[in-house]
Amino acid sequence: MIEIWLPLAGGLVLLIAGGDILVRGAVRVAERLGVSPLVIGLTLVGFGTSTPELVTSVQAALAGAPGIAWGNIVGSNIANILLIAGTSALVFPIIVAAPALKRDAGVMLAVATGFTALAALMPMSRGLGAAFLLALVAYTALAFRQERASDGGALHDKQIALAALDPALTPGPARPASLTVSLLLTLGGLALVIGGGAALVHGAVALAQSFAIPETVIGLTIVAIGTSMPELVTSVMAALRRQGDVAFGNIVGSNIINILGIGGITALIAPTPVPAAIAGFDAPVMLGVTVLMVVVAATGLRISRSEGALLLAGYAIYLAVIWP
Repeated sequence: MIEIWLPLAGGLVLLIAGGDILVRGAVRVAERLGVSPLVIGLTLVGFGTSTPELVTSVQAALAGAPGIAWGNIVGSNIANILLIAGTSALVFPIIVAAPALKRDAGVMLAVATGFTALAALMPMSRGLGAAFLLALVAYTALAFRQERASDGGALHDKQIALAALDPALTPGPARPASLTVSLLLTLGGLALVIGGGAALVHGAVALAQSFAIPETVIGLTIVAIGTSMPELVTSVMAALRRQGDVAFGNIVGSNIINILGIGGITALIAPTPVPAAIAGFDAPVMLGVTVLMVVVAATGLRISRSEGALLLAGYAIYLAVIWP
């Protein structure tokens, strides 16, 4: 059993260390580029922490295991909202900037709605995969352009929200840091997070298979949670460092990237229908919890500890329903 438990333990250690470094580097990159930490969370951190999902889903699709490929994507989005947002909010309430709620959470909701409808109606073809990727490129370009044009409006909103919560938490002036050093720090954190996520998934899948758990359930739970560990560690570290917009941006950005980016690439490389069990139950659950997160975030522009507990309870119920 050492070949199972060693990757699990080693992967967790790498994830914790990498998540801390990643948040530090991402915030410094935001300062140097003149954009808010929200956008860095949506893009650089979101793309980086979604890499384990990408590798796992593509490999599973190529191996003829669509239950793991699409279960990983859908299950990761459910875990991002219920498990990760819930845990992060328990650590420290997640501050939600108004622009992030209007633009980014709205896009997340639209993407979840579109995917749920398409999964029920047609196979994920190469044409759909290409359309998903083009939509992701357009969204990323829009987010950067709006943030640069608003002269850091999202960061300003974050400062107001933090001050309203606790004046002592208002961020001080940004400290100058070399862009090269900040990027290297961020990339180093990403490398640790990705390596840790891969090791954790390897151990988790081996553990699940040793108990003969069905492929779809493995994809929706063990693999989804394992590949979502980078988002969990990164968001919790961001919450501990009072970088709530990084935590929120990371969750929202990862959910958008999981469907448009990872789903798009998976469909391009290995087009396949979404398994009926996932399309008929889990994808609608994903849409429902996405709506729930948007509603919760809109109440007071933050996700409180009690709301975080509600999200975690929802995840426990979901696991109890689908576990064999």
